[in-house]
Amino acid sequence: QLQLVESGGGLVQPGGSLRLSCAVSGSTLDYSSIGWFRQAPGKEREGVSCISSRIGSTNYADSVKGRFTISRPAKNTVYLQMNSLMPEDTGVYYCAASMLAGTWYRCDPADFGSWGQGTQVTVSS
Repeated sequence: QLQLVESGGGLVQPGGSLRLSCAVSGSTLDYSSIGWFRQAPGKEREGVSCISSRIGSTNYADSVKGRFTISRPAKNTVYLQMNSLMPEDTGVYYCAASMLAGTWYRCDPADFGSWGQGTQVTVSS
């Protein structure tokens, strides 16, 4: 029902910054949680950061705390500001939404049913 489209990925040097954008559309934008996930080569998909659509609470993976910031200025717009990027941040980044309550807290990809196509982030010198 929901459509999500990511943008903003690219090649950046270590220590650099990127801002990913997620545009959300559909017949209803009544999702409970929305977030960013990433998958590196040879690794399982992991939650990077999730946010509650109702109360604004956020969750961050330990590996990105202090460097990444998720924001949701509107129901149809979600950002991930990524600073101090490291090579280990390299991967395909996905925006996804969940209809289930409380899913922002665990930020588990299994709880998210609507996914974007992904955008590649490569951190390399």
